[in-house]
Amino acid sequence: MPPLNISRPSPVTFSLLGIPGLEHLHVWIGIPFCSIYLVAVVGNVTILVVVRTERSLHEPMFLFLCMLSVTDLVLSTSTLPRMLCLFWLGNRDIAFDACLTQMFFIHSFTAMESGFFLAMAIDRYVAICHPLRHTTILTHVRITIISIIVVIRGVAFFSPHPILLKQLPYCRTGIIAHTYCEFMAVVKLACVDIEATKSYSLIMASVIGSGDAILIAVSYAFILRSVFQLPSREASFKALGTCGSHVCVILVFYSTAGFSIFTHRFGKSVPSHIHIFIANMYLLLPPFLNPIVYGVRTKKIRDHVLRTLMVKVA
Repeated sequence: MPPLNISRPSPVTFSLLGIPGLEHLHVWIGIPFCSIYLVAVVGNVTILVVVRTERSLHEPMFLFLCMLSVTDLVLSTSTLPRMLCLFWLGNRDIAFDACLTQMFFIHSFTAMESGFFLAMAIDRYVAICHPLRHTTILTHVRITIISIIVVIRGVAFFSPHPILLKQLPYCRTGIIAHTYCEFMAVVKLACVDIEATKSYSLIMASVIGSGDAILIAVSYAFILRSVFQLPSREASFKALGTCGSHVCVILVFYSTAGFSIFTHRFGKSVPSHIHIFIANMYLLLPPFLNPIVYGVRTKKIRDHVLRTLMVKVA
């Protein structure tokens, strides 16, 4: 028997399967997904407009919030419209280069999301634990440097993903068992040994995710220690409520992202429809929740929006 020739060119298109086992519910699943996406877009655009027009909001917390909003918009827009085409129009095919581009945006901006969560946790730590030095520590120059580092880190660590996949030969079916072009789902279609490639992706995601999560946990531990030392019980409860809502959003992001990452490697017994459904959550829920938790629950932003609405109604 002649040896198998694996030097095949990259496929022209892939075909997205969606959520395996739930294909008959795709139309109905698309309705809440679309609703969440619309709320995420409106909420994050509102934050950007409010902070841009209100000079009193040009503070470290709100500047980092704007960067998080931009990240959320890119992350959700790079996946949701294409996902809805799959759910509602049955359009499964995605061009190979478009698939790699989507993958780059998903993974690099997920890393940026993690980085901006850390930046905002550091800002809250400085604001609560060192309030008198807040503006001198987090100057506009330092905010810019932190933001550039977060962006460069996301791009540098995850640019190799599409480059690596571009070089692989594909001799298996072109069907991606997912709703979007996720790295692990695509690399499984290659017909060569992919252990080194999979390990690189897992290590990068683990180092960035766990490193940021540990630093966030340390920041909030110091914040909680300072909160419990406040003389006013009312002020303590208010600070705890704010920090608690922030922590809940962060936990949703890291738990769903971590579940998705490690299930590919270790969760062979997890049903695929549960895995893929949860994998969609870290792209859907943070962009949806961030404007509510960081925007609606922030008095300055809420007051500005209410004043604007009252002026327009009058």
